[in-house]
Order: sequence, then structure tokens, then C-alpha cells
Amino acid sequence: MKVIITGSSGMVGRAALIECIESKDVEEVMLINRSSINVSHSKVKELIHEDFSDFSAIKNQLAGFDACFHCMGVSSAGMSEEKYTHITYTMTVALADTLYELNPNMVFNYVSGTGSDSTEQGKSMWGRVKGKTENYILAKGFKDAYAFRPGGILPEKGVKSKTPLYNIIYILTRPLFPIMRKMDSITGSSNVGKALINSVLMPGDLKHLENTDINKLSKH
Repeated sequence: MKVIITGSSGMVGRAALIECIESKDVEEVMLINRSSINVSHSKVKELIHEDFSDFSAIKNQLAGFDACFHCMGVSSAGMSEEKYTHITYTMTVALADTLYELNPNMVFNYVSGTGSDSTEQGKSMWGRVKGKTENYILAKGFKDAYAFRPGGILPEKGVKSKTPLYNIIYILTRPLFPIMRKMDSITGSSNVGKALINSVLMPGDLKHLENTDINKLSKH
């Protein structure tokens, strides 16, 4: 399969990239990044694109793909709802609309987060926005689509979070990782990457995937 990945500078996006490189089922990976992550591999191509609200400049390079793993995201901490909505919802819509026009038969996987609010009516600002984004993707009309809702993720294979506080927490809790790996409510970054791939290979009826679902799907 041929896969597009966004957010490969972050933990989930980098994990998805690593698993795609290692997977015999993935033949080509197109990264869309604002700045290069300097990955050199025969499977991987990288498009540098700054404006994620308009993909017209690179549109002619986005046809012929089987899946998109949209892993780009930011923390809502200290951010206005308007700005968070622009980054989380508006940019995702721009990408989805462009890819649907070019590849309606692709699988679009949106990496959201546990606690996302499908009703779009809850008290949590980020939950409402994430839920609205999920709803748009799932209703867009792609051959298939999933909202991945990872919660606690343990970094593996050298991946790191872009949030400094999270990296400090990971360092402090690392002695507990062996115990945490046995918990269904915790997943590993590699499991997320494998589950993203497996959702394309083995479609399922469950469209909102929490950590327990991600762990199960990663094992197939």
C-alpha cells in the first residue's frame, strides 16, 4: 500500500513512519511536513509544505494513495478555541477534502485522543473540537475511516514526544514501563503504528479506537 503521513515529527507520526518502513505491506510513504525530519529511506518521500489550510500547491503529488495517517496535532494548553479549532479542525478538513477529491477509495485515519467528544456539546473545549473533527472525517465518504483515540502511550524505538513535560514524565516513570505495558489502558507507540496499518488491511466496524482497541488491532 501507499501511505501519506502527517505529523511525523511527533511521537505518533514518527511511530507510524517507523512501522510503515518495517512493514512488508507498505511500499511507499509520503510525508507532508512543514520542515524536514531528514529521514533517508528508499520507501520514504517528503513534501515540505507550510500552509496546511491550503494544499493546492502540492495537490498534483497527492494522488494514487491507499491511506492517510493524519497524526498532526497540538496541545490546547494556553490556546484560544479559535486558534485550536483552526489547527485541529480547519487544517484537517482542508487535507481531507483534498485527498477525498483525489483518492476517494483511500482509508483516512485521524489520530484524535481519548476524551474526544462526539456530541460536540461537552464542557471540554479540546474535546468538542476533536469530536467535531472526528465526525467530519467519519462522514466524509472515504472508503473507510477511523478515529484513533490513544490515551497513555509509552514511547518505543527511540521516538519522543514534542512536549517537553511529557518527556520528563516518561523519564521519571520509565522504571514502571514493564508493569504499564501489561495494562490494557496503556499502549505503546509501536502498537499505534501497527494498528494504523492493520486498520487498512483488516477493516472493522468499530470506528472510534481507544487504547484497548488499538492494542487488539496491533496484534493482528
